[in-house]
Amino acid sequence: MPEFSPHTRPDGYSLSTDPARLDVAAIHRWLSEESYWARHIPRATVARAIAHSLNFGLYAPDGAQAGFCRVVTDRATFAWLCDVFVLPAHRGRGLSKWLVQQVLAHPDLQHLRRHLLATHDAHTLYQRFGYQPLDRPERWLEIKQENPYG
Repeated sequence: MPEFSPHTRPDGYSLSTDPARLDVAAIHRWLSEESYWARHIPRATVARAIAHSLNFGLYAPDGAQAGFCRVVTDRATFAWLCDVFVLPAHRGRGLSKWLVQQVLAHPDLQHLRRHLLATHDAHTLYQRFGYQPLDRPERWLEIKQENPYG
């Protein structure tokens, strides 16, 4: 799959889908230590998730990892936006909005039947891009394992 054309903002932040650029150690560190949804996730699990997802690395002007998100998708009918974060040192610059905007513009994520995500506290961010509460939540079921990573 060819890389999504890299995008660079005037302030030097850039976005890329090139998996070779991802700092998996930094991504794992943030997910396992700071996120509420993947606390204690093993590095091997993060690496496997990355290997099977469409990934978006957000990079500071110096090239360091500044944020990340991934999309679990079949690139035809369904996409689940997940593991979205911007590192604290890079917040307050509109990067999360720019990241989501660029993800939704990706050519492989157009004309899908459904885009999903789950969030505890960022509803306002995602609603500005068209995400809404489930129309028929009674149709959705889940198997949920509390604290699967220990």
